[in-house]
Amino acid sequence: MPAKANSKYMRKFLTVISILALLFLIQNVIFQNDKLNAGQQQTNQISKENPVKDNGIIDGIQTFLNYTGFANATKGHFIMILVGLFFIFLAIKFDYEPLLLVPIGAGILLGNIPFMEGANLQIGLYENGSTLNFLYAGVVRGIYPSLIFLGIGAMTDFSTLISNPKLLLLGAAAQLGIFITFFGALALGFHPAEAGAIGIIGGADGPTAIFVASKLANGVSVLSDGTVTRNLIGPIAIAAYAYMALVPIIQPPIMYLLTSKKERQIRMKPPRAVTRLEKIIFPIIGLLLTCFISPSALPLLGMLFFGNLLKESGVTRRLAETARTTLIDIVTIVLGLTIGASTQADVFLTYQSILIFVLGAISFIIATAGGVAFAKLMNVFLKGDRKINPLIGAAGVSAVPDSARVAHMIGLRADPKNHLLMHAMAPNVAGIIGSAVAAGILISYLL
Repeated sequence: MPAKANSKYMRKFLTVISILALLFLIQNVIFQNDKLNAGQQQTNQISKENPVKDNGIIDGIQTFLNYTGFANATKGHFIMILVGLFFIFLAIKFDYEPLLLVPIGAGILLGNIPFMEGANLQIGLYENGSTLNFLYAGVVRGIYPSLIFLGIGAMTDFSTLISNPKLLLLGAAAQLGIFITFFGALALGFHPAEAGAIGIIGGADGPTAIFVASKLANGVSVLSDGTVTRNLIGPIAIAAYAYMALVPIIQPPIMYLLTSKKERQIRMKPPRAVTRLEKIIFPIIGLLLTCFISPSALPLLGMLFFGNLLKESGVTRRLAETARTTLIDIVTIVLGLTIGASTQADVFLTYQSILIFVLGAISFIIATAGGVAFAKLMNVFLKGDRKINPLIGAAGVSAVPDSARVAHMIGLRADPKNHLLMHAMAPNVAGIIGSAVAAGILISYLL
């Protein structure tokens, strides 16, 4: 293997090792949280018992020092600041989802600047009246994920899916990880609503994961049985986006394990040309059909297909251009910052966060394996040039377009003339629809 390739894989290996090391550090901090919180409460109590005096420069300086971040910092804050810097490093150095990881990393820094809690400063994300709290309302109410789906719809071409509808099944099969992880989370003691929010990580769709968590595990809403679930939006969102960024690392070993070289060399028949009328009708039928099946997913699927209708109608080019450029860029910035800021050390550094990352990884692995395995199953019933290259089954997770690119690159290694990108985009966009439908089913069943 060339030295350049060795260097590339070594960087990926070191990235994974670094993430595991960070998780280990976080786990060590978790068991000290009670002590840290107790110390913080004591600091706040001392401050309240010693208010600022009108006379006395020394007292004024002492009060100023008590309000600084240095006086209120804990080990948890420094751990989370390192995590934020690590996200920014991954984005800049290795180009891992920079449009997501840079805002999230910066948000983690913002959310973990120490300050005196309980002093009514209104600066923390969880403090009513603060700017970050106001922006965070778009996360809790599911506004940002819906707007992201509008932009995704405006930039998505469903032509390959329309030309080969059976590939929709691969997008559905890849949602297997969601439901298996749901039962795994239940076995570990999570509330059913929390388990549903954790399972959706397997869809590898950050906006969908945030939307489901905002409904089922936001720490505010009261469920039908009177239960108030824990606030797991931060850990779930960070896990979902982290695994999206690590698609080129996580998926290839699974794909190689489940396929033979002969299967990876399967050449698929070129997709047929799709008419303009088909492109216009598809989002209309898709919206009605999927939302009738899963009405709870209306905010996501409705915006997805509406955005696609703007694109394909041909008469709303300006609106489509705004949705897929300016609008989605602004929402991505605000969403990344607020999700990052939601990882305050006292909220994020818990044993449950570690479990969420582990369950999220399992969910993502099962989803990838489910897509590949179902493609192999479909080939049992398909003959000749109708056979499917199993690699594109891995694109059934909705990490658009990264999982499709991974399937394409691995296919090229097996056969340099076998271009799978267009074929892989069909299950990839089907995965977006599939994960949103699964999200709606979980919400309607568990809310």
